[in-house]
Amino acid sequence: MRLAFMGTPDFSVPALHALHEAGHEIAVAYTQPPRPAGRGKALRPSPVQVAAQELGIEVRTPLSLRRNTAEHEYFTGLKLDAAVVAAYGLILPSAMLDAPAHGCLNIHASLLPRWRGAAPIQAAILAGDSESGVTIMQMDAGLDTGAMLTRDRVAITPRTTASSLHDDLAAMGARLIVETLRDIPPPRPQPEEGVTYAARLTREDGRLDWNRPADALDRQVRAMTPWPGTFTMLGGQTIKVGAVAVEKATGSSGTVAGATLDDRLLVACGDGTALRITRLQRPGRGMMEAEAFLRGQPVPAGTRFDVAGA
Repeated sequence: MRLAFMGTPDFSVPALHALHEAGHEIAVAYTQPPRPAGRGKALRPSPVQVAAQELGIEVRTPLSLRRNTAEHEYFTGLKLDAAVVAAYGLILPSAMLDAPAHGCLNIHASLLPRWRGAAPIQAAILAGDSESGVTIMQMDAGLDTGAMLTRDRVAITPRTTASSLHDDLAAMGARLIVETLRDIPPPRPQPEEGVTYAARLTREDGRLDWNRPADALDRQVRAMTPWPGTFTMLGGQTIKVGAVAVEKATGSSGTVAGATLDDRLLVACGDGTALRITRLQRPGRGMMEAEAFLRGQPVPAGTRFDVAGA
C-alpha cells in the first residue's frame, strides 16, 4: 500500500519500521517539529524524524494542520491508500482524514473505549486495570471515538511500569497495524458504555500523598515511570522516588502518614498501610538503591516525609 506515516515519540518508531519491512510504500512521514532539549536547548528532532530519515523517507514537520490548506492539498495529492497515525500529537482536519482511500488508521494504546485521550498507558496502571492493549481505530473528528478495526490485549501485573507497558504496546501496535493492512476488516463502532478519558499528565501528577493507601501509591510510582516521575519532600528537599514495595505496616498504629516506621525507608501510608522506598534520588545525584542512599543520608524511624499540600 501507499501510505503516509504520522507519529512523533519512541512509541511510534516500531510501527514505522514494521510497515517499511512489510514492503509498504511510505510516501511521507509527518512528525512534530524539532524541539529544544538538553542543557544547551539545542533543537532535537523527534524519534520518528530520526527513524524516517534513516530509512530515506521524506519528513514533514508542520507546526499546525487545522487551517494549513497548503498542507491539506499536498496530502491529498499524495493519492494515499491509507495514513497510519501513532501518537502524532496534532489534530487532523477532515480534509486530511478523508483524503486516503482507506482513511487514517490510528494505533491507540488502550482497549477502547476505555482510556481515550493523551495518557492511556499511565491511566490503566493508575486505575489498577488488570489488562491493557492496542486498538487499531478508523479515525474520525472526535477524540479517539472512531470505529475499531482490530485490537489485542496484554496483562498488567503488579510489576508493570509505564515504561515496560509502553514497550509492550509499541511492539504490539507495530504487529497489529501490519496485520490490519494485510486484510482490512469491517469497522465496528465503539461501545457506548465503558468510556473513560486519560488526561494529559503534568509534573504535579507525580507528587506522592502519603495519606493515600500503599497500593494506590505503588500504582502511582509505576504509572509515572519514567515520566513525570514521582516525588516527595524530605527536610525541604525534593526527593524523587523511583521504586517502592508494599509491605506490612510495623510500629505504632497511630503513626502519622508519611512517617518512617524503621530506619530502612518503610513509610506509613493511609488506611494503616505501608510502603518501602527501594530506589530514590536526592537533588544533584543519580537514582540509587535505598541502601546506597541511606549510607549518605540516614533516615531514622520517625522521620516525616511531607504529604501533598503540606
